[in-house]
Amino acid sequence: MTTTGEMHRTAGGPWWWERRRSAVLDVGLAVASAVECGVEGVGFARDAGVPAAVGVVFGVLAGAMLVLRRRWPIAVVLIGVAVTPARMGVLLSVVGLYTLAASEMPRRIIGALAGMSFVGTLIVSVVRAQQDVGHGNLVRVGDWFVPFVAITTSLGVTAPPLLLGLYVGARRRLMESLRERADSLERELQLLAERAEERAEWARGEERTRIAREMHDVVAHRVSLMVVHAAALQAVARKDPEKAVKNAALVGDMGRQALTELREMLGVMRSGGGGREPGAGVPLAAVGVAAAAAASRAVDEEDGPSLGDLDELVGQSRAAGMVVELLVEGDSRSYVAAVEQTAYRVVQEALTNVHKHAAGAKTYVRLAHRVSEFAMQVENEPPDVDSAAGVRLPSGGNGLVGMKERVTGLGGVFVCGPTDAGGYRVSAVLPAA
Repeated sequence: MTTTGEMHRTAGGPWWWERRRSAVLDVGLAVASAVECGVEGVGFARDAGVPAAVGVVFGVLAGAMLVLRRRWPIAVVLIGVAVTPARMGVLLSVVGLYTLAASEMPRRIIGALAGMSFVGTLIVSVVRAQQDVGHGNLVRVGDWFVPFVAITTSLGVTAPPLLLGLYVGARRRLMESLRERADSLERELQLLAERAEERAEWARGEERTRIAREMHDVVAHRVSLMVVHAAALQAVARKDPEKAVKNAALVGDMGRQALTELREMLGVMRSGGGGREPGAGVPLAAVGVAAAAAASRAVDEEDGPSLGDLDELVGQSRAAGMVVELLVEGDSRSYVAAVEQTAYRVVQEALTNVHKHAAGAKTYVRLAHRVSEFAMQVENEPPDVDSAAGVRLPSGGNGLVGMKERVTGLGGVFVCGPTDAGGYRVSAVLPAA
């Protein structure tokens, strides 16, 4: 949006004029004022006893000063007051007062100059009315007639241009204020749009992170167990056919479970897309909903894993050949879905890491139900070198990061690191509420 000053400057008026039409108007008014004062200068020269040419030149110069009304309005009004006794400059005084009242001058200056113009016009009007009455040009009605004519004439010359100028100046300032407010509003709307786009991008990033974390939790554990069982199947296929069949069945079960969980997750993603095309803009009204959904989607998943599924999770690791000991302290109780899901995922990822990096190591899973929090710890002993070299599983390095994000997102504490004995420990504490 372009402000008034910018529009004026764009027009490229000459000298102090902001627009060419303003210059044309002022020159036209100055010419009319010069003609008026030049004609009235003849009578002034006759009354003053000077040559008529002098009076005409004086009047033309005085009237032409109206061309400076936008640059020096105070000077124009003072010139109009000065030539008032010479009975000339009516147009000069009227336009000068209007320009002064419409300008940005302080009100006290406008009031003082308007008072001077009124007093000067009043004195001249009284003198002219008395002379006209004396010469018989006007019929004297009473003593009140001369003051009435003088005051009416002075108010007629001074009040209308003053009031009109004040109104135009106030209206101009109001319009400029409205333009400034519109510019400010446009800038604020642009800033809000940029912030909304940032929030939308943040929401999309949070959603991508959440999906990647869920995919990692679902796939990594199941596939890790499948690889372990496949390695065991390869080792005992000829020596122990019954155990090979059992391991093959476990691999099939793990694969079906992984596919089921992936299918459920993809179904949720498709149903939540709303048919929006990729790359489509995010409406401003949907930004808050998207951000909230990205932050609380895990809380709303009531069908996710819970603490009651930990026995089955530990059993799967035992079936894969891991020695796992589950220890529970305190009275078991239920927690909100987010806490139970996070606890399950932490234990799941910790056991997956044991499969990857410490195959064959004895592992301890400790759970503690406390008054206002739930604590868990997964610790493994140093791995057996021969067992660890048997199965090599790839690692993306995102498991510990995902566990920390889950725990800290609920206001909990997450700590992990190697133990003095050469093993590894993962600990987390979650608030009960």
